[in-house]
Amino acid sequence: MSSVSIPPPACLLRPLEVPLRHLFGPGPSNVPPRILAAGSRPIIGHLHPEMYEIMNDIKRGIQYAFQTENNTTISVSGSGHAAMECAVFNTVEPGESVLIAINGIWGERVAEIAERMGANVHRLVKAPGGYFTNKEIEQAIVKHKPVLLFLTHGESSAGLCHPVDGIGDICRKHNCLFLVDTVASLGAAPIFMDKQNIDILYTGSQKALNAPPGTAPISFNDRACHKMFNRKTKPASYFLDMTHLSNYWGCDGKPAREYHHTGPVSGFFALRESLAILAEKGLEESWKKHKEVAAYLYRGLEDLGLKLFIPERDLRLPSVTTIAIPSGYDWRELLAYILKHHHMEMTGGLGPSMGMVMRIGLMGYNCEKNNADMALHALADALKNCKRSKA
Repeated sequence: MSSVSIPPPACLLRPLEVPLRHLFGPGPSNVPPRILAAGSRPIIGHLHPEMYEIMNDIKRGIQYAFQTENNTTISVSGSGHAAMECAVFNTVEPGESVLIAINGIWGERVAEIAERMGANVHRLVKAPGGYFTNKEIEQAIVKHKPVLLFLTHGESSAGLCHPVDGIGDICRKHNCLFLVDTVASLGAAPIFMDKQNIDILYTGSQKALNAPPGTAPISFNDRACHKMFNRKTKPASYFLDMTHLSNYWGCDGKPAREYHHTGPVSGFFALRESLAILAEKGLEESWKKHKEVAAYLYRGLEDLGLKLFIPERDLRLPSVTTIAIPSGYDWRELLAYILKHHHMEMTGGLGPSMGMVMRIGLMGYNCEKNNADMALHALADALKNCKRSKA
């Protein structure tokens, strides 16, 4: 008699089926064949010398993408949220004051993360699509005396690309670290970590970089490292402890890299290839392409009678465009129609922008005018065929 009482699940006795879709939402984006091929290379050991060379390549690619010479530059094994937690857990100790600029969901998330690890969190809040002046930021820093200021560069929930110039200088003036989220903006909008005096910068692999989700580049400058490596208490997370991760990535100057965790080997292959594509294309060309395609999309949306959610063109996030929900329509019905009839993902708002916007993402590999045309055609078809209330 068999000792197995739970039978094999019938679903796993069938072949894996995954639909082919145009991922024109805020991410993940479609992965180009070259990156898919890199991720399918044979596995090697995560502590093999060849793996260290690939990790070194990734580090150099991140330094280029971030425009930084920071030695402590790595990729966290996890999504952008892992890098978000890594930044906060390592540079903030329980009881310390932090200031979080919130104009969408990502500031809300960082505030919760900081509260969970015992920080004294102060919120600077605007409605989705709003932005903070440097004067407002400095006044809040003077009032709350934080050790860390968080700002989202590419607020994908609202489609805003926040100005960064001058904020790093303010933070240095008041002995405050400057942490910036570029998950939705890296590769699509200019960012200069060193020139803009950003102390900690992170992103994700699955947006304009076009790699699969699961790796999250992050960089710490000397100011951040001094705070991080002179803590009174250990970080709340062992997995995200930069004392260990900096050694794993060969950033601590020690002759040997010790085992900390098994990194996502295939994910690192894909991330390296995505950074190679960005290096070959060039940052300035990538920024230019995203801006041009976004402008093309804006014109098409306005021709359909749709209203762009961010009125100031210079504040729009090139990678994720937000439109106000058209009057009389159920946005969920519109998006469901587009997914069913055009095999295309667009999304609604997220967090505080839920029910306010619909989002179209054209990032990296997807950033082409023919894709903008496809998105516009799908929207026009949905507007024609979905019910509109008379109210």
